[in-house]
Amino acid sequence: MELKEQAPAATLARRLGDTAHVSGLAIRLARLSGAGDRLPEWLLRTAVERGAKHYQREFDPLLPPDNPAISDEEIGIALCLGQMPDDPWLIRAAAQLLSSPRMDPQRLARLAKMERVEPVLLHIAAACERVGEASEPWATLRRQLHPRRTVRTEALPHWTRFALLPGLTRDGYAPPQWLKRRE
Repeated sequence: MELKEQAPAATLARRLGDTAHVSGLAIRLARLSGAGDRLPEWLLRTAVERGAKHYQREFDPLLPPDNPAISDEEIGIALCLGQMPDDPWLIRAAAQLLSSPRMDPQRLARLAKMERVEPVLLHIAAACERVGEASEPWATLRRQLHPRRTVRTEALPHWTRFALLPGLTRDGYAPPQWLKRRE
C-alpha cells in the first residue's frame, strides 16, 4: 500500500501563519445547527439571513434552518475561527453581522479570547476606524482586546472590503461607508 501526501486543508489559521485549535464553539454549533461538516456554509447563510445582506447569494436549500438559540455573537465569532476555510467572505460577513449596536461588546471580547480570534476582530476594528466609524462593538473591542501573538494580518481582507466606497459623485467626494448590519 502506497501512502500519498495530501495537501493540507486551506484554513484561515494556515493563511495567517497560525495554528488552528479545536474550537468548542464550532463543535457545539455544528451539533446545535445540525450542519455538521457543512458548518461554514450554514454560518454564512445564517449571517446573511440575520442581516449581512451584502453577501446574499444562493445557498443550498438542504442546509438546516437557522437556530434562534444560537446568538449573533456566536455566529460572528465562529465565522472568524482559524479552523474555518480560507474564505474572505466569511470574515466580511462576520464584520457586517457584528456591526450592530445590538451586539454585546463584552460578550464578543470574552468569546474572541476563548476562541482565539482576537487578531481577526482587531483587524476588523482597525478597518472600521480607518473608514472613520467609531461605532460599537468595534470601538470597545479595540480597547479591550490585545493580540495574543502576531499573525500575518496582510492575509486578511483589505479595509476597503468592509466598506462601500462611493468615491466621486455628482455632489463631490463621498467618504467611505462602513457596511453595517441591516436590521
